[in-house]
Parts: sequence; structure tokens; C-alpha cells
Amino acid sequence: MIRIRLDVMMAERKMSLNELSEKVGITPANLSILKNEKGKAIRFSTLDALCKVLECQPGDLLEYIEEDAE
Repeated sequence: MIRIRLDVMMAERKMSLNELSEKVGITPANLSILKNEKGKAIRFSTLDALCKVLECQPGDLLEYIEEDAE
């Protein structure tokens, strides 16, 4: 499972969802979907914009968590 750590990065940068939305050019609703891990995919252009604004690497925003095999 891939976990999106957008909420962590926003907290570390002390940036609100609305502020990030304005700087990245993505609607607050779409950012909220990513932030709450409800999204199914992310465009590279979106990831690029988030990394630029948050001054981070893609690995800072994405985390792989192995799911237990059942």
C-alpha cells in the first residue's frame, strides 16, 4: 500500500490546505482527497508541483507500507 504523507509535510511546513492549494494550483477538494488518502492515483505534474512548493522529494510525500498477507 502506498501512503500519502501530505498531511505530515503540510504540518512540518506550517501550511494550510487553502494556502497549498493556491500555490500548487489544485482545488482544495482535490488536495483534500490526497491528504485524506482517498485518491487512487496522482499525476506526476501534481507530484512535481507539490514537491516544488513544499520543498521536498517525492519520497517525503510517498511511503510504501507492506500489507499483511492473509
